[in-house]
Amino acid sequence: MGKPIIAYSIEAALKSGIFSEVMVSTEDAEIAAVAIEYGAVVPFLRSVKTAGDHSTTAEVITEVLKEYRKNGKSFDFACCIYPTAPFITADKLQAAGSLLQTTGADSVIPVTDFSFPILRSLKMDNFSKVSFNWPEFGIFISQDLPNAYDDCGQFCFITSEIF
Repeated sequence: MGKPIIAYSIEAALKSGIFSEVMVSTEDAEIAAVAIEYGAVVPFLRSVKTAGDHSTTAEVITEVLKEYRKNGKSFDFACCIYPTAPFITADKLQAAGSLLQTTGADSVIPVTDFSFPILRSLKMDNFSKVSFNWPEFGIFISQDLPNAYDDCGQFCFITSEIF
């Protein structure tokens, strides 16, 4: 659609009007330049520890909050918006932020339900043999199993102090 995928997340955050600052955590100069071009700030670069393929979102958020605190800035709430979430909207962010503040929850994440009970899911071995992940649920009909949900991978709003 003619712009970098991270631009959609930045634009939604800015359009929401609920953030005192929209920052991008990255170790990459090119990504930092794109972030700044679309209106975000990059007050520091991500450390080697949190820049790896196996770094968790929690590690990145922790690093960001600590860096801000070292510079005398803290936030009651924070939101980690994933850079690969082009369908995120300002309205979704506003609703999630409001939900976090009005319910007293520690965090808010968008979820979607699995289309079929995860307890009846299958796995495949190296020889393409299929078996149940949880054989004890193989005899149940799907209506008798609980709904399960998956993180949409768009954002997570947190209460900074509790996090």
